[in-house]
Amino acid sequence: MVYCVFAVVAFLAVVAALGIKIFMLKKSAREIRLEFSRRLSEDTNTLVSISSRDKDMRALADNINSQLKLLREKRRRYEQGDFELKQAVVNVSHDLRTPLTAICGYLDLLGKRLESGSDEERYLGIIRERTEALKELTEELFKYSVFTTAEDNETLEKVCLNGVLEESVAAYYAALNGVGITPDIVMPDTMIYRNLNKKALSRIFGNIIGNAIKYSDGDLEIRLFENGKMTFSNYASALDETQTGRLFDRFFTVNNAAKSSGLGLSIAKALTEQMNGKIGAEYMDGRLEIWVEL
Repeated sequence: MVYCVFAVVAFLAVVAALGIKIFMLKKSAREIRLEFSRRLSEDTNTLVSISSRDKDMRALADNINSQLKLLREKRRRYEQGDFELKQAVVNVSHDLRTPLTAICGYLDLLGKRLESGSDEERYLGIIRERTEALKELTEELFKYSVFTTAEDNETLEKVCLNGVLEESVAAYYAALNGVGITPDIVMPDTMIYRNLNKKALSRIFGNIIGNAIKYSDGDLEIRLFENGKMTFSNYASALDETQTGRLFDRFFTVNNAAKSSGLGLSIAKALTEQMNGKIGAEYMDGRLEIWVEL
């Protein structure tokens, strides 16, 4: 009888010890998970630390810290390389803009000396068109590099989303009408304010509307909601779900957008994220919707 009682007590002690051990392991795993998530989201050199003295859990934490150091070093190199690349693009684009402008000027002068309808005039028109496309691409590269290397949250001010959206639509109204689009706009009566960079916000709206001019089948619906979310939607038969997923990629263009540099929505995405906003696109039943949350 005494032996049975001893065995039960021993068994309960072992179960309690195992329970404590499992609890401590789970606590350590939870600490590692939370610490790791925090270190990834913060720009800090602090490493993962845990309260447990368990050698295996501490070894796991040390291993994660080693990988975290490597990840930070690779991120630092990537950011430095990305910055240097953008600076190089700015410099090259700046150097190309002046001679391209001069070339366009000389082409115009040459065109005035040629007979109307001649082969030479046709060839000159082709050269001018290619030169203008190159000039536009150079300008977009310059703008992209300048915008994406700007300091985060630069010159923030209290901005009325309703007002900036109205101004952007008005600025593109002639271009929209030129391709047969009469925008359908719905906004709340309440004025919606956010601390944003007004110039960047106008650029975002302009690039999205410019995208509609390229891909819309003839319509554009713009909605501003009271929570600050905006949607730009239109039928776009030239697109599909796969292409929609790449709309924000640098230099991505759809086949029928021959004159597009493929940077408009990339710039919109970069500027939106600089102001801690979100932007995305969805495609369903032939309809493209680009949404922005600020």
